[in-house]
Amino acid sequence: MLDLSFSKPGEIVKRLCGRLRTERLALGMTQADLAGRAGIGTNTVSNLEAGRNVGFESVVRVAIALGRSKELEGLFLPKLESIEDIRRYEHSANRLRIKKKPDNA
Repeated sequence: MLDLSFSKPGEIVKRLCGRLRTERLALGMTQADLAGRAGIGTNTVSNLEAGRNVGFESVVRVAIALGRSKELEGLFLPKLESIEDIRRYEHSANRLRIKKKPDNA
């Protein structure tokens, strides 16, 4: 498991891009193969592996094409460690947006 607790965003991107390339190669796929399976351009795969700015949907498509959709499921799950956390989460699920606090608060 990769501990990202003390990593900067750029470091995390670099590590994940390296893992992506390694996974693709381990599966015996070229960038063109992966791009075709993911429904994106070869340049997008190249940019993703190089850590250049790529849309989130492209990342999701590549993860699915590599058989990694299960890892995506846990990406933004709430941390529910107490009854109060569960209540707060259920309450926030009904809200559409957070109200701004007054400037003098």
